[in-house]
Parts: sequence; structure tokens; C-alpha cells
Amino acid sequence: MIWSNKRAWEWYDKKSWIKGFNYVTSNAVNSTEMWQKETFSPEIIRKELKIAKEIGFNSCRVFLQYIVWKDDTISFEKRFEEFVNIAAECSMSVLVVFFDDCAFAGKPPYLGVQDNPLIGVHNSQWTPSPGEILACDPKELPLLKKYVQSIISKYTHDERILAWDLYNEAGNSGMKEKTVPLLKTAFAWAREVNPSQPLTSCIWNYSYAHTCDSLCLQLSDIISFHSYENYDTTEKHIQKLSEYERPILCTEWLHRPNGNKIETHVPLFKKWKVGMFNWGLIYGKTQTNLNWDTMTGNPNANPKEWQCDLFYTDGTPYLTNEIQFMKYAFK
Repeated sequence: MIWSNKRAWEWYDKKSWIKGFNYVTSNAVNSTEMWQKETFSPEIIRKELKIAKEIGFNSCRVFLQYIVWKDDTISFEKRFEEFVNIAAECSMSVLVVFFDDCAFAGKPPYLGVQDNPLIGVHNSQWTPSPGEILACDPKELPLLKKYVQSIISKYTHDERILAWDLYNEAGNSGMKEKTVPLLKTAFAWAREVNPSQPLTSCIWNYSYAHTCDSLCLQLSDIISFHSYENYDTTEKHIQKLSEYERPILCTEWLHRPNGNKIETHVPLFKKWKVGMFNWGLIYGKTQTNLNWDTMTGNPNANPKEWQCDLFYTDGTPYLTNEIQFMKYAFK
């Protein structure tokens, strides 16, 4: 059963202001490469999360990948536990994403060596989880259920886990209503486990009548949304979502060229007591410092104004003033 508003606020009020970021290791082009045995790197994770800790971040949002779990469940879950441990060492909780319809690469997820990033293209090799073929295959449901329940059941009362973000941008990349059955079922599977952490799935389409967005609002214990828009538009989203009288997290934001900036939006989220997770932390193989509209061979492959990310791969701040501003605002 969905949490009451009272229970959701009791959970939220025990937390300090949630200051997080979306995290993909700098050596990974997508979630498959981040979690596969050959490229999973505790050393990189520890180094990069320590950088985040120094700013004052206290949570990170991380995308799992179903096909990696399916290929070697035991090893995957050991790697995930190692990640959670490292995050805890850095005083961070983890917001866990199970499913994702974003498919920037235009292909299903696959195991093995991942393609190299395309020059000048934002997030060029990002693949969904589990992808359209598996998400729409009834024969896959038992394993998809085991994936969700196996992981949640190990952390039902673990304070290192902030919340369970069951589906990222449900219906994106042409999935639309094809996502609905898995979206509904994922919530049902998680409810069977009955974790102490809340369940959520984000509003992203900015149409509250959109089938997936509407379902996310109906099914979530706490509200989450994405906004890469300017201050006024983001505040309007917050005002609209506040009508549901539940705690709110903005689980993706930061688009500097769009007026969605550190110095504008950190104070906005603080003002409304909205938990926040900017995209992302370290510039790496995802190339999310580039704008969404970049094309292969774009001569502006290293733009003066980054869209996302806070640091170069070596840990040097992209903009020192931003980092200083965040350290001050996070106090």
C-alpha cells in the first residue's frame, strides 16, 4: 500500500536536506560499463565520491543495469554492496534506479566491451534497462521480479539506502504506453517486499495527464521530478507538485545554457526544501558536459559553457566559483 502523506513526511523530516548528484563513474560510457566485472572500479568510485563529499553532498543517485545482474547475479550484488559501502564511507546515502527508458545510443543494452563514445555527442552510448525487448516480453517477468525483489530485500531496513527509484523517465525514447505494464508491476513487486525506504518514479514529461507521469504520481510514496529548465519554470513545477502534499525530490537538473544553473537552482531547492540531484559529478565517457543537441563531429565538442557535470576527470573544478557557492549553500 502506498505510504500515507503523514508517513512520507515522518520519513522526510528525519533527513537533513538531501543534497545529491547523479553518478556514473568517469571510466564508464553507460550503466553496463559501470557495473560489469571488467570495468567496475572501486578505486575510481572512492576517489570520485570523496571529491563529492568535500563539497557537502550527502547522497548519490545511481543507475543499475538489469542485464548485468541477470548475467551474474551474485557478483553483481556483491559489487553493488561494495558501492554502497564506499558511499557510506563518504557519508552518502544511495538513491537506487532499477529501470530506465532513456536510450541515447538508440540500441538495446548488451554485455561485453561497450562502444566508445562518439566525438562531440552527449551521452552517446547510454542504453536503457532492461530495454524494450525485455521490458515487453512476458517470459522475462519472473526474472525482472527477482531482480527488483532480490536487491530490495537485502536492504529493507538499511539506512545507507535513501529510497528506491523504480523507473527513470518511464515512456521515454519512444516507449510511451509500452512501459505502463512494467512500471505498474515494478511498484507491486517492491510493495510485496515492503521496504522501510520510500518508492518513487519521476515526472519528466511535464504533462501531468501523460500516462506514465500520471501513474508515477499515483504510485509513488514521495514525489520526484526532473527539470532542466530555468528558475521560473522549475519553481512552477515545484508549486504544482506541492499540491500533492508529499516530500519532493528533483532527481535530475543542471542545464547551464538553459538558465538551469548552480547559483539559481540550489537556492531554489533550498527555499522549497526540495531534495536535489544534479547531473552529474565528473566529466567522463558519458560526455554529459556537452549539450543535448550536439552532433557527431561538432567543432564545439568542448563548449565554453558546459551543460552538466562539475569537475574535469582529474578532479579540477569546471568552475571554482560554483564549487565555492555550493559549499557555502550546503552548510
